[in-house]
Amino acid sequence: MHDVAVTAQTRVDWKRLCFMLLGALLFFIVYYSPPWADAVDPMGKHFPLSKEAKGALAVFLWAGTWWVFEVVPIGVTSLLIGVLQALFMVRPAKAAFKDFMDPSVLFIFGSVVIGMVFTKTGLTRRLAYKMLRIVGDKSSRILLGCFVVTAALTHIMAHTAVAATIYPLLVSIYSLYGEENGPTKFGKAMFMGMAYVAGAGSIITLLGAARGAVAIGFFNEIAHKNVSFFELTYYMFPIGWTMVFLLWGFFMVFCRPEKKVIPGLRERAAALEAQLGSITPKEILASVIVAAVILLMSLKSFIPALDPLDKTAIILCSTILFFVTGILDIRDLEEIPWNVILLFAGAMSIGFCLWETGAAKWLAVNWLTMFQKANWFVFVLSMSFFVLVMTNFIMNVAAIAISLPVALVIAPYLGVAPEVIFYASLVTAGMPFLLLVGAAPNAIAYESKQFTAGEFFLFGIPASVLLMVVLGLFVAVIWPLMGMPVTLKG
Repeated sequence: MHDVAVTAQTRVDWKRLCFMLLGALLFFIVYYSPPWADAVDPMGKHFPLSKEAKGALAVFLWAGTWWVFEVVPIGVTSLLIGVLQALFMVRPAKAAFKDFMDPSVLFIFGSVVIGMVFTKTGLTRRLAYKMLRIVGDKSSRILLGCFVVTAALTHIMAHTAVAATIYPLLVSIYSLYGEENGPTKFGKAMFMGMAYVAGAGSIITLLGAARGAVAIGFFNEIAHKNVSFFELTYYMFPIGWTMVFLLWGFFMVFCRPEKKVIPGLRERAAALEAQLGSITPKEILASVIVAAVILLMSLKSFIPALDPLDKTAIILCSTILFFVTGILDIRDLEEIPWNVILLFAGAMSIGFCLWETGAAKWLAVNWLTMFQKANWFVFVLSMSFFVLVMTNFIMNVAAIAISLPVALVIAPYLGVAPEVIFYASLVTAGMPFLLLVGAAPNAIAYESKQFTAGEFFLFGIPASVLLMVVLGLFVAVIWPLMGMPVTLKG
């Protein structure tokens, strides 16, 4: 018996080993390959792929392979990104590892802490029970309610903060589903769906994510046109909410819950809410701190005097206040999901690596010039598809920054209006459905352990196809009917 146990423990996981070696193999093939041809834009400008840029692509392939197939914890793969950059001199170690503490990573840290506070104080359970009393005991309506609340909140606060806040609420709701033995279809739909609709909702206003403000900056500089807060919402509202409801239908088809109804759920929720009693001072204090942070970050878009205030500094003020007021203590700090934080730290590092070495620009120019003589509709969708792919690997702000300028330069040659380029790229930049590193809500949802990185990728393929179909419909029909120019008048 002892020999059997030893054999079981030492059995080699050949599948895991193959994918580990595949990642390394891709890296060495690309890194040591002969120089690649320059990318050339329509104006004849050359974009060479330096040795460092080729190294960035090699790191990108190794990390992407390990992330998708989860051969090691996703946070450990992120550490590999920094190590490879330093050892193979893709970027100096100081630059590679400095990105691990980028303000965006600390913003995610602050968002996660807010979610922890909601859970510890009991606010999460209070909100969950109240919501269940409203939506009832049908699993389909519970999912829809969760999706609608998530998407609505992204209109007024960053989707990262929304995901961190909503996540513990979903955990409380899922605990009443009654399936304790491992992942369920309902769990997959609830948590993956939360990540997807957080992205769909975040495109609707400038408050949902930083990518909108960055895109407007490029649009203003290159096309010499500006986009107001409400103009952006006018065009994005219908496509954002169309995606929210279609994603609900998508998960009801591909992840139909095991139970159509959870008998007595409304009554159980009412009883559990009653057990919580009246709201406590700590719940009130936590609510005030979080509300103040959200209000201050929201007002930044409307009050110029507040614009210099950094959003990361604002959200970290809430973290400090939670410890100052005694809402959290040192034990809570040790409960932070560092796997998720490291995941995003590595994503920032590889994103800046592709950007600073010129690898991302080389990819963008090569891809978009392939379509410089295509039909205007094909060009718009090809540009959007490039942003969709890139935003799954690097920061969506960076995906916008490398593709939008190139697309806006090519667009006039094809008679394409800059407005449709701007809005189409923002749509796909907001919905990275393939990889966990594509957006913070994806990584936060992963903490539920209801799905693997591979499953997320597989579900993301048809979801991304759905997104491209919807975008095509809006580009060809709906946005023109709403008054958006899509082609230049001759």
